Amino acid sequence: MRAQVLHEWGGKLSHEQVPMPRVGPHDALVQVEACGVGLTVLNYMRGNNSSRREDLPRIPGHEIVGRVVDVGTAVNGLTVGQRVMAHFYLFCGACDMCRLAHEPLCRNLRGQVGIVTDGGYAEYAALPAANWIPLPDGIEPVPATAIPDAIATPLHVSRRAGIGALDVVVVIGAAGGVGIHMVQMAILFGARVVAIDRGEAKLAGTREVGAVAAFAFDDPHLAEKVRAVEAGGATVAVDFVGSRETLTFALGALGPRGRLVVLTAFPGVATDLVPRDFVHREISVLGSRYASRLELAQAAELVTARRIRPIVSEVSTLADVEEIHAKLRQGTLLGRGAIRF
Repeated sequence: MRAQVLHEWGGKLSHEQVPMPRVGPHDALVQVEACGVGLTVLNYMRGNNSSRREDLPRIPGHEIVGRVVDVGTAVNGLTVGQRVMAHFYLFCGACDMCRLAHEPLCRNLRGQVGIVTDGGYAEYAALPAANWIPLPDGIEPVPATAIPDAIATPLHVSRRAGIGALDVVVVIGAAGGVGIHMVQMAILFGARVVAIDRGEAKLAGTREVGAVAAFAFDDPHLAEKVRAVEAGGATVAVDFVGSRETLTFALGALGPRGRLVVLTAFPGVATDLVPRDFVHREISVLGSRYASRLELAQAAELVTARRIRPIVSEVSTLADVEEIHAKLRQGTLLGRGAIRF
């Protein structure tokens, strides 16, 4: 089969002919219809999550959509021909966190798809059957690639932060693959959204999906403009960039009893946390890590019901995926990209 293969963390992909994946007794083999392309893939390819040499060579890509073509001898619940999408985390399924449907917090987590096991930048992918979530009928492969991460993650964030009516949510990185769906999800949960990103085209995209205001992060009057939307400060800030500058801004944008949600964490990034300020304003800082299998299924239902619209603005062939990677690095891609097979 054809695949894009990473031979060195931080290196370039190689478009190659590789052997078909082997299917173990608890696995299912899927013919890939499409695979999402976003900054998460690039971050992991750089080794920002794990850079063990023993995990190479590796086929990246975790937002996989496809059709089951083979199942292991011990697999129940999946059938050949069934359309599925991939859950990103390789969980044990037996610990207390997994039994509580908190699979990303698995106490025996083996790693992530595309990092410790091969992903969807290939014509076929084999994963544990429990990692394949049924995809409802009627969703085309390319928009479906946004569901397993870019839409499911905002669903989890909205629950973690308790977003509801009367909330004002600041989303930093709001035009990115996860951010633009976070804007939609927060609105679905009843909030008004202020979008923060770079470039007028990307800001216009966030307004199109419902943001009440959209501002450039490098605007010298950014703080004043956010306060003009909600004089008392935002009630929730969601940071998809995870830099010292964005985290500091997010904390400053919050009003009393505000909640900061942190999803993106890079080695060495820190911010000045002032405990006294946290006490005086009753600020909460919440970590949010991916989404459960149940939330993937629920995210798909929201797409089916047309309550969330997948934003996939660039589509390429497997051989040309670096064209999307280039736009991601330049910061010009609106929403997600995807490989279509």
